[in-house]
Amino acid sequence: MIDAPGWFTEVYPKHGSAFSLKVKAKLHEEQTPFQKIEIFDTEWFGKLMIIDGCTMVSDRDNFLYHEMMTHPVLYTHPNPQRVWVIGGGDCGSLKEVLRHPEVKEAVQIEIDERVTRLAEEYFPGLCTSNHDPRAQLLFIDGIQWVKEAAAGSVDVIIVDSTDPVGPAEGLFNAAFYRECFRCLGPDGILVQQSESPLFHAELIEAMHQTMRSSGFADTRSFFFPQCIYPSGWWSGTMASKSAISGFREAAAEARPFETAYYSVDIHQSAFATPEFLRKRLSAI
Repeated sequence: MIDAPGWFTEVYPKHGSAFSLKVKAKLHEEQTPFQKIEIFDTEWFGKLMIIDGCTMVSDRDNFLYHEMMTHPVLYTHPNPQRVWVIGGGDCGSLKEVLRHPEVKEAVQIEIDERVTRLAEEYFPGLCTSNHDPRAQLLFIDGIQWVKEAAAGSVDVIIVDSTDPVGPAEGLFNAAFYRECFRCLGPDGILVQQSESPLFHAELIEAMHQTMRSSGFADTRSFFFPQCIYPSGWWSGTMASKSAISGFREAAAEARPFETAYYSVDIHQSAFATPEFLRKRLSAI
C-alpha cells in the first residue's frame, strides 16, 4: 500500500512488523489473470516490483537472491547440464544459471507471462540472457510441466516462487516434491526459496520433512540477507537424491564470471544453521 507522504509499505500482520520504501512514482499497475502487478520507482532502491502487495524484486538488492538461489546449487551438483527454473518470471535466476558454461539448456517455466514482459521493460538488466540459445521460456503451469516431464530429464530444479499462497501454493507439498524427485537424474538437486528463518521456521521444518518423505536422501538449508523481504533474512532449501558431501570448491573459486555477493566463503558459511533452527531440524 502507499502511505502519505509517498511510502510503499508491506505489512506483516502475523509478526507485527512492516517494511517501507520511499516512492518517487508509480510506473505501472495491472491485474493479470493470476495476480496484481505494480512497478514503482523508489528513492534509493531503484525500480521495485510488487505482486499482490508483496515485494518481489528491486534494482538495489536483487543480486543477493538471484546469486544465492543459483550458484550454491549449481556448484553443489557434480555436472549441472540441464536446469529448470520454475517461477522466476523476472528472469534474474535464469540469467545467473546461464553464466555457468557447463549448463547446456535452461528452461524457465513461469505461469504469468506478464511478469516477464514487465521485467523486460523495467528490469532489462535481469533479462539479458532471455535470448541465449540455451534458454527456453515457457509460460505455463510449472506443476503441470513437472507432472508431464520425462523421468530423469533434468539435473537441477530451481523453484523461484512467490510465497506459498495463490499460484505458488501447490509448489510446497509432497505431490510436487515427488514429481520433482522423479524428473531429476541420479545426482539431481531441487532447491526452493524457503522464506524467512526468523518468521517461518515452521515452514522450513515442514519442507525438510516433506522433502525427505518424498524420497530425497539429503536436505540442507542456507541463509542470506534480503532487505526487501519479511525480516530482511531469507533462506533456500536444497533436496538432493544423493548425500550432499560438499561442493565443487575449485570450480566455484575459478568461476569465469564476477559476482556481487556469492563466493566460496559465502557458500560455506551460508549453510551454517542457526541453533534455534538446528534444534528443530535435528530430529528429521
